Amino acid sequence: MKWWLGNTTTGRAVGRGGIPSGPVRLTSLSWTDVADGPPPVVAVPIGSCEQHGPHLPLDTDTRIAEWLALDAARCLDDVVVGPTLMVTASGEHAGFPGTLSIGTAALTAAVTELVRSADWTAGVVLVNGHGGNRDAVTAAVATLRAEGRAVLDWWPCVPGGDAHAGHTETSLVLHYCPGLVDPEALAPGAMDALLELAPRLRRDGVRAVSPSGVLGDPTAATAEHGRAVAAALVADLVTAVTAWRGRG
Repeated sequence: MKWWLGNTTTGRAVGRGGIPSGPVRLTSLSWTDVADGPPPVVAVPIGSCEQHGPHLPLDTDTRIAEWLALDAARCLDDVVVGPTLMVTASGEHAGFPGTLSIGTAALTAAVTELVRSADWTAGVVLVNGHGGNRDAVTAAVATLRAEGRAVLDWWPCVPGGDAHAGHTETSLVLHYCPGLVDPEALAPGAMDALLELAPRLRRDGVRAVSPSGVLGDPTAATAEHGRAVAAALVADLVTAVTAWRGRG
């Protein structure tokens, strides 16, 4: 069975009589809808609520994780997109108004308990859109795999991409939802290589190295570049999930 949205209002699957229009969100289904088919794989986007410069919204990481998960689900059988974890580990952005964070320890516990609650699934794929979550997700996945649970953590990796709210992320948002980008607020931020910035970032946070919060240069971002990046990331996610499921 392929999990598809048959109706964007009701969210029911094709078997309930709709015309397929996109991948289904778990939260649009009833428990009996889920029980009627084989256990699905649930893709859980993990984002953040943190500053992304003056030109992008606070939920940029969240939106990107959701967009990539939804695009990948279009290519994969028996995958539904679960509810998003939005307030995560964003302590490095604490100097900026609007940022919310629960920290690494709390996020580790949240991810661990979320996956433990999903024993009715065929597995959980964690689609992570924020690098600050890496320690928490890595620790949670290690615990969960030691318990014998089926879980995959996936991170978008863009060769040559800049670190935060720069060319890469801005291009992705221009591709998926250009109205979210404020063109009048585009300006370069800290341009040093991430390896050079990393020690001070870890010690003092993003604001210490970039008053605007931007790491990179978003001024030349384009929807065309975002489309190419998105296609490559979705293909990588589909490949990772397919290989992981094959091992199961």
